[in-house]
Amino acid sequence: MNEIANARALPRQLDCDGEAVTLRLMEAADGPAVLAFAGALPGHDLLFLRRDISHPKVVEAWIGELGSGLETLLAWNGDEVAGCATIVRDPLSWSPHAAELRIVLSEKLRGRGLGSLLAQEAFARAVAGGAEKLFAQMTVDQKGAIALFEGLGFSPEAVLRDHVRDRDGRKHDLVVLSHDVERVRARHAAFGLNDAF
Repeated sequence: MNEIANARALPRQLDCDGEAVTLRLMEAADGPAVLAFAGALPGHDLLFLRRDISHPKVVEAWIGELGSGLETLLAWNGDEVAGCATIVRDPLSWSPHAAELRIVLSEKLRGRGLGSLLAQEAFARAVAGGAEKLFAQMTVDQKGAIALFEGLGFSPEAVLRDHVRDRDGRKHDLVVLSHDVERVRARHAAFGLNDAF
């Protein structure tokens, strides 16, 4: 068990198809680097997030929420943020057992496995933190992100029509994918697969 814990320890060095990446938890001092990261993202990539993280006040509020139901992993490529994975839980809501995963990547490191690494790490941390149900949302045209989550066992649960509006005023559908951790565990146990995972 210590090997697993050590493999998940942060900060941690990762190799993304030849690119060195350091994964660590977001800190208050990371605000300017996160703003630079968000400012370089295509606007469409921000649509599934609840807030526009390219605004300084939003990043300031985000940093203020760290540790109170919000945990963010940053992937650093040199001194630049190359991706982030946020786990959002609200212990005071009607759904304290559910966690939302939000993953955003820089265009520079897409297609190199970073999205999968961040998703797997966020998934593992959410489950280790007691989440029984995980969900993610994105616009329906974000095929790569949908495939990434489906590869982790998520399945479509809902499509919200015209749910987000981009900066040009166009509306987009949002798909919600979910993963019932306990149901999957029970299915694995029924087939004797728990030790395999």
